Amino acid sequence: MAESQHPMQRGDKSVAVNVRLKPVSTSDQPILVNYTHVGLSDGLAYVDFGFLEPALLNAVATRAKQGEVTPKQVEGISAARVALPLDSVVRLYQQLQRVLVGLQPPKTKQS
Repeated sequence: MAESQHPMQRGDKSVAVNVRLKPVSTSDQPILVNYTHVGLSDGLAYVDFGFLEPALLNAVATRAKQGEVTPKQVEGISAARVALPLDSVVRLYQQLQRVLVGLQPPKTKQS
């Protein structure tokens, strides 16, 4: 079950509330994806998550390094498509930024 503290916007004031998402069907099972694409349309961001076979990716990279012709198109499996209002995209960006900052090794002081 996903839980987080989420600031809710009310006018110009943010209020923190706990959010608990209950799984439906198999939505609590993680899905491995190695491909994402974001597109904008009608005030929504559409985020596509997919999976491309690693061997296929390695083969394309190898051919490119060797100067050979690479395919114009590859096929993968669509895992999910999520439509987000733009304010949700901003919040997602902020959350991802905090996660990525947390992954950085601590800076050491040099004397």
